[in-house]
Amino acid sequence: MYHLKSFLKEEDGVGVVEIILILVVLISLVLIFKNQLTSLVANIFSKIISQSNNI
Repeated sequence: MYHLKSFLKEEDGVGVVEIILILVVLISLVLIFKNQLTSLVANIFSKIISQSNNI
């Protein structure tokens, strides 16, 4: 019984769980907005290329 109570009070793995949850949320956001992010990056690179030709 003591081991069960100490296991429930132990918080060593909480940081790992939080990091995993944050990563899951970030990956799901990237998957949801993949098309928008791709077009945004393509527009940024095209502007960089066109403006670098003027230098």
